Amino acid sequence: MPDFRALIDDGSAHLFDGAIGTELYQRGIFINVCYDELNLKRPELVREVHRDYRDAGAEVLETNTFGANRLRLDQHGLGGRLYDINKAGAELAREVAGDALFVAGSIGPLGIRIEPYGPTALEEARAFFREQAEALVAGGVDLFIVETFSDLNEIEQAVLGCRDAADLPIVAQMTLYTDGSTLYGYDPARIAVHLDQVGADVIGVNCSVGPALILKTVQKMAEVTGRPLSAMPNAGLPREVEGRKMYMASPDYFAKYTRRLLQAGVRFVGGCCGTTPEHTRAMAAQVRALKPRRRSVVVEKIRAVERKETAPAMEPVPTPERSRLARKIAAGQLVTSVEILPPKGCDPTDVLDKVRQLKAAGVDAVNVPDGPRAMMRMGVLASCAIIEREIGLETIPHYCCRDRNLLGMMSDLLGAHALGLRNLLIITGDPPKMGPYPDATAVFDIDSVGLTNLVTKLNYGLDPSDNSLGSATSYFVGVGVNHASVDPEYEIHHFEWKVDAGAQFVVTQPIFDDEGFLAFLDRIAHVRIPTIAAVWPLVSYRNAEFLKNEVPGIEVPDAVLERMRVASEKGKEAGMAEGLAIAREMVARLRPHVQGVQVSAPFGNVAFGLQVFDAIDGWHSSSLTTVP
Repeated sequence: MPDFRALIDDGSAHLFDGAIGTELYQRGIFINVCYDELNLKRPELVREVHRDYRDAGAEVLETNTFGANRLRLDQHGLGGRLYDINKAGAELAREVAGDALFVAGSIGPLGIRIEPYGPTALEEARAFFREQAEALVAGGVDLFIVETFSDLNEIEQAVLGCRDAADLPIVAQMTLYTDGSTLYGYDPARIAVHLDQVGADVIGVNCSVGPALILKTVQKMAEVTGRPLSAMPNAGLPREVEGRKMYMASPDYFAKYTRRLLQAGVRFVGGCCGTTPEHTRAMAAQVRALKPRRRSVVVEKIRAVERKETAPAMEPVPTPERSRLARKIAAGQLVTSVEILPPKGCDPTDVLDKVRQLKAAGVDAVNVPDGPRAMMRMGVLASCAIIEREIGLETIPHYCCRDRNLLGMMSDLLGAHALGLRNLLIITGDPPKMGPYPDATAVFDIDSVGLTNLVTKLNYGLDPSDNSLGSATSYFVGVGVNHASVDPEYEIHHFEWKVDAGAQFVVTQPIFDDEGFLAFLDRIAHVRIPTIAAVWPLVSYRNAEFLKNEVPGIEVPDAVLERMRVASEKGKEAGMAEGLAIAREMVARLRPHVQGVQVSAPFGNVAFGLQVFDAIDGWHSSSLTTVP
């Protein structure tokens, strides 16, 4: 059998098969099973799909292994069977293909974010792809097809992983949204130039929203690359028909667009979600009848895309000019903040009254959590915008990754900057199961490291794909750290990633053990950034027990519990006084080692919380407030 590179070089059009996943679904496989495992559990069904595509005229059969990487298989408890599943998938397609057809090893995305927008390192991603590719090679594939990627960083690692596994041709395909760009904002020209430089043998687009968008995309790609192009669209967008997802683009419609794709210079065509052997049969007639149009590549356009890709970012606003908080920290002055929850409903009056007390007391900022413990409250950015507008006290809004996808975050952050917010505390967020709505869906498109990278790019006037926004944000970027983590090594590494991503200050979890915290500070001395120590004045022994046992990330030592137990037995006021004394002691011990103190106002008791600051020289809250 000839090498697939012979097809790449012959200048003719060639036909891949259509969808495997939706075909298996149409043949009775429920969506809650692992389709890749069918290579082992239902091999005859997989062979049947391959045979139907072969008989319809496909020249290249893709393996049923799109999701058979370790991370996706682990979700089904099948990570240990990765080799068997991929090898069997390749062997099934090989059996049907024989020596007449080619077999393409299908490799899809990992299903997680990789750096800089996720915790998975580029090298890790490359190793995951290499592992899958090696198993496909063992099963006898002729080429690899890495497909349906949104992230150029990830597809690059997929190509490199395949290159590590074997010297076989690689088809690399991205997927786009209705606006003609990827999730990260990459446009077709940028995609084509990047995949060309990475060294993919064939580059193109698959999946997406249907043939019309795919045609426009490859036309733009054709202007900036001399590589052979591929196009494998969905059968349009699915529609709900009597409870089932149905793809509406007919085989005849696909045949018309196959002709148009070939006329645009596409060399390799096929189908993705919703396409059937009937679509393949209709496309085969066009492939046999037409020869792809010869393309000429305009070098100036390639250079223009390359210049855009490497264009310098805007000069960021100097840190001291970003906010009053940033200016004070940069000057080496101690900053103070108090944490207050956003309103439960739509009336901010009570919160605004509390913030007025903070401003009168001389606090530098109010720290506002974003749905803490997955509770439903007024949106944090709206709450902070109202506080700054009505009271004039700077806010430090928490902003978490739980509730918003990447596009929503971009929109929020640009809007918040336009409203005048300048400080951010970036956190991953508590999962919904912790709150009163445990069935709510968590997004977690990216984590706190990825979001820190995103905000840093915004401060340079760039979107996630390094396109210019025309103007830059000027956020003072903070992150959280858990000094009492049950896995300190991971916490330290995670903090290193946050600092590397652009974090400028850090706020701790509430500290009740100063010695443990100072030891943690020593361990992160190599990446120290200004640190704001969080202190929580306990109000009772029950409050201390709750924090220790039911709030993740907070460690209350037994000695503190005992002090609160003894004091609380004497009455409510004695318990509160002891909690206040413990908090003041903590501030006094930490003051020489940190750049700020954040106090929580337990149960919204601002007057009580403010008295913690009496441990700071020059601060006198006694004339303003008393222990209730």
